[in-house]
Amino acid sequence: MKRRSVAVLDVRSAEVTVLLGERGVNHTFVFKASKTEPYDGYEDGAFYDTSNLKEAVSRALASVEQTCGERVSRIFVGVPGEFTEVVPKERDIGFPSARRIGQRELNMLFESGREELEGATFMRAASMIYVTADNRRVVNPVGLVTSGLSAALTYFYCKDYFRETVGGILTDCGVAEVHYIPAEYSQAMYLISSETRDEYALFLDVGSLSSTVCVVLGNGILAQQTFWAGKGQIAVRLMERFSLPYDAAVALLAKANLFRRSETPDTEFNFRNHSYEVDSDALIDEIKCGLDEICEGVSAFLEECRGKELDYKPLYVTGEGLCEIRGALEHVSKRLNRVSEQVAPNLPYYNKPSVSSRIALADMAYEDNRKSGFLYRLLNGFGG
Repeated sequence: MKRRSVAVLDVRSAEVTVLLGERGVNHTFVFKASKTEPYDGYEDGAFYDTSNLKEAVSRALASVEQTCGERVSRIFVGVPGEFTEVVPKERDIGFPSARRIGQRELNMLFESGREELEGATFMRAASMIYVTADNRRVVNPVGLVTSGLSAALTYFYCKDYFRETVGGILTDCGVAEVHYIPAEYSQAMYLISSETRDEYALFLDVGSLSSTVCVVLGNGILAQQTFWAGKGQIAVRLMERFSLPYDAAVALLAKANLFRRSETPDTEFNFRNHSYEVDSDALIDEIKCGLDEICEGVSAFLEECRGKELDYKPLYVTGEGLCEIRGALEHVSKRLNRVSEQVAPNLPYYNKPSVSSRIALADMAYEDNRKSGFLYRLLNGFGG
């Protein structure tokens, strides 16, 4: 596997994707191969069927390797919100006299707040904001002269269950080196501009079976919560209400339009050579009830985050959960009484919310890979 190439494994709540690519010109990507495979998913911090997950990962990885004609020896794994622990902390350090801040001082600050977490393994730390001894509030203090530095930091941990399960699968597949990246964090950094993140920002990733909402600040995450609601639960509602197979219910979601009521009481729906009739008004009502469950999860999270200047902040939404349901974003916006804006990668052919996570992971994995190189560490200090 070439050093410039990066391989990522994106673990969503109903599918996994292996992607292999490298950075192109103008901060774009050149993707050599990508393969997505469905699997049973997870709930309450555990996979439904680890053998089913292993089969999906193995198939996706083998397909990518066959397409590229090379073995994947090193891979970056996106850790879903369900398996990520986010620990915000405030830390400060003082110096005997004023000094110029460099990477060494930042390393000291970050290390002062790092601790062991039971049942989880440290992934990375990030900064939300720095404040110098003379009360200068900055995003990056490198190069400033000060006698002290304080910061609001975020420490990310991967739950050991996920690391042992997925890591074991990849080892069995012949992957020698596995690195873990907090998936929601990578998306927030990639999809929301740094100018917007300088103040509080709200980010929602709606998946098939679970959704994660975050408060983003600077280059870190102030708070994060995952709840059990997504496109899959809405499809189950349709399946039970209209006696549809699950796959047919998912396909029906993509055909629904919440903007208008049908002039006819029934909607005829064809799926895999079968014809179904569903009550048009009941269809819209069921979808809205499912969307309301997602909104309730977000509302409960916002209630816990009171006092964080979020009242007038827009909600940035991505993921496969809402993007195919016409009118869903508008309903969420109205239900939450908050502007909701869909975000997706700004890349040709990949500008869809359903692929946000894999592209964001590739971006962060590429930067991690670059910073692990000898030349970068030589120029920037071996401390990290």
